[in-house]
Amino acid sequence: MSTDYSTPVLEGDGDDDYARYMRTGVLLSLQRTPEQVVHRDELLFQIVHQSTELWLKLAGSEVQEAVTRIGRDELDTASRLLARASLGMRLVTEQLEMLRHLSPWDFQLIRTVLGHGSGFESPGWQTVRRVSRNLGDEFGALLLKHDVELGELYRGDPDTALYRLAEAMVEWDERVCVWRTVHYKVATRIIGHQVVGTKGTPVDTLAKLITHKFFPELWQVRTELTETGPMAHS
Repeated sequence: MSTDYSTPVLEGDGDDDYARYMRTGVLLSLQRTPEQVVHRDELLFQIVHQSTELWLKLAGSEVQEAVTRIGRDELDTASRLLARASLGMRLVTEQLEMLRHLSPWDFQLIRTVLGHGSGFESPGWQTVRRVSRNLGDEFGALLLKHDVELGELYRGDPDTALYRLAEAMVEWDERVCVWRTVHYKVATRIIGHQVVGTKGTPVDTLAKLITHKFFPELWQVRTELTETGPMAHS
């Protein structure tokens, strides 16, 4: 007896199994309707930010799983997960290019319906902050467990699991920083400098946050290597 592939077999809403599994009915209803929008580019604005939340959800999940794997001494697996998280941040950054298509004046119309909403309230961003702190703590515990100092690690063999993990953490930290930097530049391109955002926070506050590092010790060790390397005594 042949299978009728046109008949859905999954439970849920939707005319076919793709719609039921991906929940496209719900997903595509999460944007304001043409009757609700004050400007057609609200669709662009919402989709960029909603998809950002999805990618940040995935990236945060990967980082937290990496934390768990570090606790089990599965360092190469942790590094692989961090690479996936970093790729997620790269994709989040690249889609900010869409916001460059918003004209400054058109955004002023959109801004009238944003209330006091702010990117600082993003659940994805809050997750990134939390899991990055967890990652830093777990890495610090790992160094103590193996009685290794960062200077010693970075002067040693770069083809060790611990070294690869440290560099995967640097990549994650850098990708987050690049995302914040591009976000700041896009924001100022649209609404300008020395203005106040929807949350009452000066936009230029974002510039000060660009220098923030989740793992400052992994950046500081590079300075120490430069200051004590062969060229420092030449």
